[in-house]
Amino acid sequence: MSAHSAKFSVGQLVQHRLFHYRGVIVDVDAEFQGSDDWYDRVARSRPPKDEPWYRVLVHGADHQTYVAERNIARDARSEPIEHPLLEIFFDAFDETGYQSRSRPN
Repeated sequence: MSAHSAKFSVGQLVQHRLFHYRGVIVDVDAEFQGSDDWYDRVARSRPPKDEPWYRVLVHGADHQTYVAERNIARDARSEPIEHPLLEIFFDAFDETGYQSRSRPN
């Protein structure tokens, strides 16, 4: 188990440090949960696997990304993002970010 706790949370607006896209976090993994093949092909900066990773809906796109904590920062703009899956995950937006939909168990 990782000794690192996540710096970001679901609903928080972030910006990618290397690629500069904005987005909103929809899921947090305490450690990398992807395949070694994906990591070798996509994670070219070789971020640590034993630190938190995030699923992020990308602003102005229709895809999501899986990104290491060291590659994202808080998005200071506090402006909503545009993404076709937003309403699946969230039901409200305010200056702190998006509020998760309550999901029945």
